[in-house]
Amino acid sequence: MGISGGIAAYKIPELIRLLKKAGADVQVVTTKNALEFVTPLTLQTVSGHKVYSDVFAAINEHSTEHISLPDWADLMIIAPATANVLCKIANGIADDALTTTFAAMRKPVVIAPAMNTNMYESPATQKAISELAKWENITMLDAASGELACGTTGKGRMQEIDVLVAAIDYSLTPKTLSGKHILITAGPTQEAIDPVRYISNASTGKMGYALVRACLNRGAEVTLVSGPTHLSLKAWQAFCPLHIKNIVSSAEMCEATVQAFLQVDAAILCAAVADFTPCNTADKKIKKQPGQTGMSIELTTTTDIAATLGKMKGKQLLVGFALETHNELANAERKLQSKNLDMIVLNSLQDAGAGFGVDTNKVTFLYKDGTKKHLPLLSKQEVADAIIDQIY
Repeated sequence: MGISGGIAAYKIPELIRLLKKAGADVQVVTTKNALEFVTPLTLQTVSGHKVYSDVFAAINEHSTEHISLPDWADLMIIAPATANVLCKIANGIADDALTTTFAAMRKPVVIAPAMNTNMYESPATQKAISELAKWENITMLDAASGELACGTTGKGRMQEIDVLVAAIDYSLTPKTLSGKHILITAGPTQEAIDPVRYISNASTGKMGYALVRACLNRGAEVTLVSGPTHLSLKAWQAFCPLHIKNIVSSAEMCEATVQAFLQVDAAILCAAVADFTPCNTADKKIKKQPGQTGMSIELTTTTDIAATLGKMKGKQLLVGFALETHNELANAERKLQSKNLDMIVLNSLQDAGAGFGVDTNKVTFLYKDGTKKHLPLLSKQEVADAIIDQIY
């Protein structure tokens, strides 16, 4: 964890706490100016390790942390990265604990700039950022826009902590999908009855959004067609090639998915799309009349998106999902064959911990050649990674 002398340094103890909570071991290297914003005691307390800020003090103690720490670490993050530090490391200057540690680092590095807008936009800073962004082992984050410590509003804020955590996850993941473009559908659809009411289902989109993260972390470009959900991928949008198309109805999802399918290498259809939609949608709220005891709504079938893509596909991989309540394997196998899928992911509401609204899932993979693979109860992120492992 590299910290330079910017006001955003006060946020870093929280980042260290979250990384430690996730199981990481964190060592801290700072510039001397960074310690004007956050104390060594605070950093030592949250990290559980001594803080390194003085190369010569380390040498006097017969220690070479600026060499040993890069060998020990799996990743380095510099946050905040000031204009001074950016220009130094871009030009090979290593004259303090932080810059010498960076100079010896050959593993992934995440850099999060933070400074005044004018400093950020200066030719020297932009040249340094442009140069560092070319380095294969560096994930260079763009500065965020907003209110700055100097009282002005503009570009120069350090990205939020959730973005830094996402960038660390991204940088540690091998880019096995580099050059691939993946289409993913997620969430429910809503079929309007009138301007107030609709027919939908209990899908939250968690499984589909986990698949998006898995693909982005592996270097893919991702197009997400998402039904209404409270989930966010804003952290990944800050630095990943993610295109989101928000839709409401099954007809909108079908149109967006078919349009995107022609441009991708694979499609993973995880959305819970309505099978039926009202034949007619009232333009005003349907009012209950005095003495009325019931109401009938005539429904018609929606377009089968998976079957439509199955007829369209050429070299694309096509993966579907099947959530079943009975005759699970038979129903999933029928969908696999009838829709021309390459693989289908089956989960059952009969399995505890699987289905809607939970963070876990228990699935079975079915393939066109008749083989099956059963997975134990896993987190939805682990299931997403397992799916990607199977198709690439």
